[in-house]
Amino acid sequence: MAKLVIVESPAKAKTIGKYLGKDYRVTASMGHIRDLPASQLGIDVEHGFTPKYITIKGKEKLVRELKAEGKKADGILLATDPDREGEAISWHLASILGLDPSAPNRITFDEITKKGVKEGMSHPRAIDMDLFNAQQARRELDRLVGYKLSPFLWRKVRRGLSAGRVQSVAVRLIRDREVEIENFKPDEYWNIDATLQPKGEKATFTARLTATAAGKKLAVKNGEQAQAIVDALAGKSYQVATVDKGKRHRAPAPPFITSTLQQEASRRYGFSATRTMRAAQTLYEGVDIADHGTLGLITYMRTDSLRISDEAVAAAKEFISSRWGENYICGKKRVWKSRSATAAQDAHEAIRPSVPGLTPEEVEQNISGDTAKLYRLIWSRFMASQMADCVQDTVSVGVTAGEYLFRASGYQVVFDGFSVLYEEATEEKEKKETALPPLTAGQALALKKLNPEQKFTQPPALYSEATLIHALEENGIGRPSTYAPIITTIVDRGYVEKENKKLKTTPLGQTVNQVMLEHFPNIVDITFSADMEKKLDTVESGKADWVDTVGHFYEGFAGSLEQAEKDMEGKKVKVADIPTDEICEKCGKPMVIKSGRYGKFLACSGFPDCKNARPLVKDTGGLCPLCGGHMLVRKSAKGRIYYGCGNYPNCKFMTWDEPVTDICPQCGTTLFKKGGQLHCLKEDCGYSKAVEKK
Repeated sequence: MAKLVIVESPAKAKTIGKYLGKDYRVTASMGHIRDLPASQLGIDVEHGFTPKYITIKGKEKLVRELKAEGKKADGILLATDPDREGEAISWHLASILGLDPSAPNRITFDEITKKGVKEGMSHPRAIDMDLFNAQQARRELDRLVGYKLSPFLWRKVRRGLSAGRVQSVAVRLIRDREVEIENFKPDEYWNIDATLQPKGEKATFTARLTATAAGKKLAVKNGEQAQAIVDALAGKSYQVATVDKGKRHRAPAPPFITSTLQQEASRRYGFSATRTMRAAQTLYEGVDIADHGTLGLITYMRTDSLRISDEAVAAAKEFISSRWGENYICGKKRVWKSRSATAAQDAHEAIRPSVPGLTPEEVEQNISGDTAKLYRLIWSRFMASQMADCVQDTVSVGVTAGEYLFRASGYQVVFDGFSVLYEEATEEKEKKETALPPLTAGQALALKKLNPEQKFTQPPALYSEATLIHALEENGIGRPSTYAPIITTIVDRGYVEKENKKLKTTPLGQTVNQVMLEHFPNIVDITFSADMEKKLDTVESGKADWVDTVGHFYEGFAGSLEQAEKDMEGKKVKVADIPTDEICEKCGKPMVIKSGRYGKFLACSGFPDCKNARPLVKDTGGLCPLCGGHMLVRKSAKGRIYYGCGNYPNCKFMTWDEPVTDICPQCGTTLFKKGGQLHCLKEDCGYSKAVEKK
């Protein structure tokens, strides 16, 4: 009889099945098969926090099939993902199939390649109870917070609300940033730039006023001070005082871990964390590649570790040498310090291509879209991490004029190194260094222009998905597998919304956050939450008991809940409506924006006396190519954005393509954007052009 191997997904089962052959039957559990019941707490708080696990609704038939196959099999191997959740799924499978969790029936695959599967199969082990208990503790903490807090929020704010242990902290981070921006008071300052030209040269360069000639740092705070300096510089001669030359080595970024992959995909492609992880899961589980068969293209994508195997480093260096030459290989072994607090988290490598020699060009002949983009990103980052530094000649020039000192700096790349392949994307625009002509100390310069410019200090930016993930990671909130679900949850609950890729709290989110701050400060306290994560890590490493960890948390939480019930007895918090300039056509009172189960809508402020309400629509500024009506942003039943004519139902024109401000030069109607093309949708026009890259 064949041995039964159980994994999570059919795609993974298909890939592994091809490597194992006829002596094994590989099937999928379709994720978790058991969980705490949805309709009740499911935790016996009075008796050691004993969980009551039940088969997930809809999985009953699958459980029967797994039991039947297990009875026929010549042994069962549990090959779920190599992390907390995977260990929990294996424990539950062992429980329903009657397997001994201490027997060597657990195998893991860090990469789903022929080599990776062979390696995993040759090292069966017992289920890691510390890893499972860490997942069990995390699940119970989340359930206790959710099931105890949610009814409280229903009574005190609005029915149907829910709260989460980690999600509440994420909402607080976003709201704290908004408050910081709202309270920000800009400070005025002035830059004074001199455009200079060496005598006898055509080239010019720009230097900025930084100090007095005596070397005292100078801050220009207002227009009067700026004008006084400009007046003092009138008629003064400019000359090069110092020329400092040096050499700068820029090292490549380390290979990706879960958080940095999500951040880079967000910055570079605008991917949400969920979208990134969906594509990464596909790459890990396996795709069909010509001449390679079904192959897992990357190593496991939920990891905190920056470790790379010696074998992968050797393969990367061999490829780098053949593609770019020996001098592009890093001469030493690069080692990066991981954030991982536990050995279990460092069990995996960083995210890298499972076959380094398999180029994105080869892969893109078989896959496209998100998976192709993500593979190119992972491959490029990994390869660059094993390449030589980028070497730059730097020059810093001091220019004196009267009593003042100006500075300019620049660089020239003398060896591109890793930058020939990959440069990390950034959220903010970096200040460009000036390209400088050849300069020598004592050289006279001609002033072409002196430009004083008023500036103001800027508040911090609103969080994007990328910067929020970075903040969560920096503060020790959550773990690699939780970043994407955290963001999805707070958006789905209506506490946060995305606007131009930025995350903003809704009035509902602000209200719930304020209630949490006042009555459950520990739940939304960043330090407390980070300490909780560390305690869960100690459970995972076998240094703490999971029941004691949950019990200690629950004791304080239950006291806070009891006190909050007393403090808010008979009270209810109202969610603020957003005022608008629109007037109700039925009663003449102002219309307000309310948030409901299906998003925002316009309603009369006179409710309940006036029940006038209508959908909230956003005008794109574009016009309908059929009737000239305003093109409005609309949302499908599945939440997908599309664009429809404001004259509906008289005009039923709609499109998935985004209206832009550009006008068709042939017929004068609005152009629409699809991918990298702008095109006209007016019948019989057919105009199209590529989007100009800025």
